Amino acid sequence: MPNCLRVLRLVAAAVAVLLLATPVLAGPAQNKADKALREANKGKTEKHSVILSVKPGTKRQVRQAVEKCGGVVNKEHQLIDALTVNLQGKCLDVVLESQNVESAGSDVTVMSTPVVGLNDSTVSADPVQVFGSYTVREAVGGHEWANGTGVGVAVIDSGIAPVPAFEGRITAFYDFTSGDAVATEPNDGFGHGTHVAGLIGGNDALFPGVATGVSFIGLKVLGSDGSGLTSNVIRALEFAVANRAALNIQIVNLSLGHPILAPAALDPLVQAVESAVRAGLIVTVSAGNWGSNPVTGETGYAGIGSPGNAPSAITTGAADTKNTLTRTDDSVAPYSSRGPSWYDGYAKPDILAPGHKMVSMADPGSYLYSHYAQNRVEANGIQYLSLSGTSMASAMTAGVIATVLESHQWYSWYAPQPLSPTAVKALLQYSATPMSANGATIDALTQATGQINAEGATRVAATIAWLASAAADPYMGPFDPAMYLGDPYFMPTVSELSGESFNWASRIIWGPQVVDATNLIWGTNIVWGDNIVWGDNIVWGDNIVWGDNVVWGDNIVWGDNIVWGDNVVWGDNVVWGDNIVWGDNVVWGDNVVWGENIVWGENTVWGENVVWGDRAPGGTGHGKGKGR
Repeated sequence: MPNCLRVLRLVAAAVAVLLLATPVLAGPAQNKADKALREANKGKTEKHSVILSVKPGTKRQVRQAVEKCGGVVNKEHQLIDALTVNLQGKCLDVVLESQNVESAGSDVTVMSTPVVGLNDSTVSADPVQVFGSYTVREAVGGHEWANGTGVGVAVIDSGIAPVPAFEGRITAFYDFTSGDAVATEPNDGFGHGTHVAGLIGGNDALFPGVATGVSFIGLKVLGSDGSGLTSNVIRALEFAVANRAALNIQIVNLSLGHPILAPAALDPLVQAVESAVRAGLIVTVSAGNWGSNPVTGETGYAGIGSPGNAPSAITTGAADTKNTLTRTDDSVAPYSSRGPSWYDGYAKPDILAPGHKMVSMADPGSYLYSHYAQNRVEANGIQYLSLSGTSMASAMTAGVIATVLESHQWYSWYAPQPLSPTAVKALLQYSATPMSANGATIDALTQATGQINAEGATRVAATIAWLASAAADPYMGPFDPAMYLGDPYFMPTVSELSGESFNWASRIIWGPQVVDATNLIWGTNIVWGDNIVWGDNIVWGDNIVWGDNVVWGDNIVWGDNIVWGDNVVWGDNVVWGDNIVWGDNVVWGDNVVWGENIVWGENTVWGENVVWGDRAPGGTGHGKGKGR
């Protein structure tokens, strides 16, 4: 064993005291609560809004226990085994003693906050900004019909303003900010959801979205300050699942989230996303904008937010296209959150998509438009906004998926079978184009398999549909899709984009290993059924190799100086920066503490209430963080 590795493991053993001193959820009843709730409940007298995850079939018993000690049940969730309740700290302690209660999660504030303050007004009115639309329309074999027609996208966000680019295509709109589904006219006081919807499929002459034929189902969960409650997001997901057929919902986009406060299996929002995927919905989620220290600019890992850590979601990080069509100058946006996910070590993000300085629809009456003049773009008398963040990247992914679904349906002439969420994630990763920096391939915890490739993804979807239909069509005679393995026409691994050739990743990140997916996608095991699960079995195993020198197994060696096993030491030469210890208590730089409460920089507190900078977007300075 190299001497440096021995030293690192000795240091890691010392750090174990910090890591093991406070078990995540084992032990006393109070340890069923997530970190934010444990901190908030120290006084035992405060009232809390809590999401109680319970054992199947025990909601009635838990409801009775809550009401017996003076609590109130606000929501009984149907998508997951959970109740949202309001109770005092002492009552919470009593309820957590029940064997029927698995865990308690804070009904914390979720945010949908883009990266603002950049000098975005200099962006020219050029369709290059809508990278996805150009790629789909110009490079998918001339199939200009691949615009998402017939596909319904639920946008769970701050709403959608009824601007001309969405005329006739907002087919339903419900407001969940009161906790209940209230049918109302489309609106968006914050402006984030409108921008997101525009990137997905705004039908605008100058700045069209990726899939201009989709229909929108607006599910408003965020108020005019860009914030909302986790329980209302879960309620919107429940509504989407229950009404997926009636409203033609196939894709759900969640460009919002909160810091990870518990393992994925005990996070109510994550479990709601997992249940939605099991119901057949394709859920796209933003990775988060915690990829770099806002004070020092230093890149950091493990910044994925919730529900970006949902194993079955398609979690998207942000790429910077540099306002050019070529991919050779593209980079990963510094704010884009890297993996792995906190607690679980899941491989995230799943894909990258353009997310930097993206021009899209705006409502001049919205908060973002009125408060961020430097982000305004005016062209031909129409008002737009240029925003950055993984929110925008997730929207681009949702748009590409809509074209993928339409392309697959087009070629499914015999015994059509819809693409499963698992299949969609696989083909997106398989057809992605890997990114490099300074001649070296970027690690998979930063870029997954690469940047989304709309041309390649739609081609994969069309091809596997054709192969499956041909195999099932009795008029085609004996037909074995496996006979086409190796045929470059049916198994392309290169895309021509803007006159340049780009190799595909030709692999997927699956469970504990990186898989060469050729046979998985193209052979007899076409991944569109329910027999392949991309969920609970995603764990870090003994055989993932990232790049040339990163091994993630029982003990992780990252480059020359990081060991991540049961004990974590992270940084440059055992520390990150000058003085970071990454355990239950993390010190970052001169003034950052990452523990029960996070202090980042001179004026950022991340605990029950988050303040980032002097005032977070939304203007209250309460419950805010650097969001999506």
